[in-house]
Amino acid sequence: MSGSINYISCGLLWIGLLAKLPYLVRHGSEPSLRAINGVLAFASLCFLFGAPASVKLINQVSGIPNLAAPVTYASITAYSAALLIMIACWRGGPSLRRTTRSSIYGYAAVLVGIAALFVLGDASEERRSDFDTYYATAPWISEMVVLYLVANLAAVMVSAVWSLRWGFEAEVRRRPWLRASLLTIGTGTVISSGYSISKLVAVTARWTGRDWAFLGTSIPPLCAGLGALLTVVGVLLPMAGHHLSAWRDFLRLAPLDAVLDPVLKDRALRVERPRSPFLWGTWRWSTIHNGLMAIETLYDETLYDGTFEAELERSGDWRAATSAAWAATIAAAVERGTEPVPEPAGAPARLSHPRDAESLVRIADAVKRAERGVRITKPGRATARSV
Repeated sequence: MSGSINYISCGLLWIGLLAKLPYLVRHGSEPSLRAINGVLAFASLCFLFGAPASVKLINQVSGIPNLAAPVTYASITAYSAALLIMIACWRGGPSLRRTTRSSIYGYAAVLVGIAALFVLGDASEERRSDFDTYYATAPWISEMVVLYLVANLAAVMVSAVWSLRWGFEAEVRRRPWLRASLLTIGTGTVISSGYSISKLVAVTARWTGRDWAFLGTSIPPLCAGLGALLTVVGVLLPMAGHHLSAWRDFLRLAPLDAVLDPVLKDRALRVERPRSPFLWGTWRWSTIHNGLMAIETLYDETLYDGTFEAELERSGDWRAATSAAWAATIAAAVERGTEPVPEPAGAPARLSHPRDAESLVRIADAVKRAERGVRITKPGRATARSV
């Protein structure tokens, strides 16, 4: 084996780790971010230490034949624990701390077991690619091999069940990026289980006098490599979805930003756009929020109510009517400038504009429709002014 699959998989995981690292620096106290970076870091070490060339280097530098085996097994065990903790952190709930402690303590015991069994056993002949099957019948060493394989298989299967079951729950279906992430991670961990399963089959075959070494040397790297690729994609999907959603909001909020531009310029509320494109969505949302706060005393409730009722009667869509009413009300408030609208006696509190990005995007869409010539009928008028 040339180890190319190991190094390619390691490189992919490092890319994912570098993409996540800035978030860890800024929000290092969040357990889920630490778990995600732990998954990516330990998975990359698994592939790095498991490559034949790396095995040779570790053994030569240390002077201990086959030291690379327990080192690799330790990284696989740490990866298994980090994977369980990551899924548990994403799920949350009252059992999070208990699951985290159980994973840490359980897999710490496995690490101790691996070290102890390697010291007790005799693995004096260096094996760079078939260590598992070659020493499958050696006292203590065979137990060490089975221990790490079973521990890894248990972790990936539990993670697969958690991810896939959670991904099909109703509450997650409303969060497409999280659902895609869970299903991708679940698929990746199912494929990754082929690593431990094929090696366990090869080891069991050795116990019965058969030589199925190809199961322990050919299939595991393929399963581990493809599983790692899907796992890192799944881990990064929520971050990618966040940035894509922010970009979508940045583009879709442009019409509302343009409507508020006179107020923003007149009152010097438009701040300079940040250099990083990843912050443009937040920048535009904040800018719009500043503009809306500046004109919130100028909202005409009569205009809002009339536009809402007319649009609701026309379309039958409550959300579309709300967005159209706000589009017309905001445009009128901008034109009104600094002249407040008189309140009739006994009127309720002034209107409070939406603040969440989703509602503002719908208002911006209503502005865009108006700019394209879709008029919103108002009581007492033939058509509303284009927003």
